[in-house]
Amino acid sequence: MLVTPVLPSAVRSSFPEAASFSPLAEAGVVARLRAAGCVFAEDEAALLIAAAPVPDELERLVARRVAGQPLEHVLGWAEFCGLRIEVDPGVFVPRWRTEFLAGCAVALARPGAVVLDLCCGTGALSAALAEAVPGLDVHAADIDPAAVACAARNVRGGRVYCGDLYEPLPSTLHGRVDILVVNAPYVPTEAISLLPPEARLHEAREALDGGADGYAVQRRVAAGARAWLASGGHVLIETSQGQAPGTAEVFASQGMTTEVLHCEERDATVVVARM
Repeated sequence: MLVTPVLPSAVRSSFPEAASFSPLAEAGVVARLRAAGCVFAEDEAALLIAAAPVPDELERLVARRVAGQPLEHVLGWAEFCGLRIEVDPGVFVPRWRTEFLAGCAVALARPGAVVLDLCCGTGALSAALAEAVPGLDVHAADIDPAAVACAARNVRGGRVYCGDLYEPLPSTLHGRVDILVVNAPYVPTEAISLLPPEARLHEAREALDGGADGYAVQRRVAAGARAWLASGGHVLIETSQGQAPGTAEVFASQGMTTEVLHCEERDATVVVARM
């Protein structure tokens, strides 16, 4: 059974015009989803029905969802900051809480700024920043080729690179990045087994596993940041509220000034580090 609700950003989406299915058929979809543990069964049913042009396709989509696949993988998209972000099977699904990170970065961004999105996944952060602040020079990178393929479709007008953190970036970005946004994995390895099955069974392990203490990737981001940041540049990195002091210390150890920001509504925490 499914044990977690879908992301709030997905269920709050504006529903596309639905295919013509009888109320009885819709009630059957809702019942199947509810039996599978979907908390927002009615909303999910509306999304699945809207995505299915014919009954056979609806059956295929519902069966995938009932089997435990994330709703966003089934639909092929997730809503993020009002945008429809393409999400392929196996790729990390952008979370509602990460909209807080996007908003913090937008507040600092100015037209013409160079933005680097590390561990970009689908490129949701890059896409949101480019939409909110016209004229940004956007670059994104991820180690997962499947995620990079999504990001290449989502980050229109930006450049997307496949590789480990800074490794695939062009040398021309050295010392030029004004805003570095990062949603690196921060779940400690032993805690992966405690994640909802939708994440731990259907998303890439490298998008979730933050190493023994959860800070392994964050340390590598921090160690390389100064070489890529422009004078006065900022790093904004998502973390958990409990891990925020440790994340801040990771960047402080590199000679950076840090600040912890938290959003109660989204249960989201961001550490901002400055040169």
